[in-house]
Amino acid sequence: MVVGNCIFCEIRSDQKLFENDYAFAIADKYPITRGHTLVIPKRHFVDFFEIRKEERDAIMDLLIQRKKQLLEGDSYIEGFNVGVNIGKAAAQAVFHCHIHLIPRRIEETPNWNGRS
Repeated sequence: MVVGNCIFCEIRSDQKLFENDYAFAIADKYPITRGHTLVIPKRHFVDFFEIRKEERDAIMDLLIQRKKQLLEGDSYIEGFNVGVNIGKAAAQAVFHCHIHLIPRRIEETPNWNGRS
């Protein structure tokens, strides 16, 4: 369901890295590190705590799939951040629920200030 001018509701299929029945993964437009990925439920809702079980399971499947792909392609990745911002006060900028998967490398300095 497309809602108003939500940029995540308007993602084209050629922008998707992975997809299942309830969610999809895309490269973050303003990555904190190389490989920074967003996993986004297809249903439009704002608050992560409104998630349905089948959406949560689908998102976990995509997070695991993307993590595996990133590790296979980059031997320098030694960890990950997984995060969700809920609400303006928590720095949520796009008001469609989404989960960040951020690969971490020991020698890499994340670009936290490069966010827009």
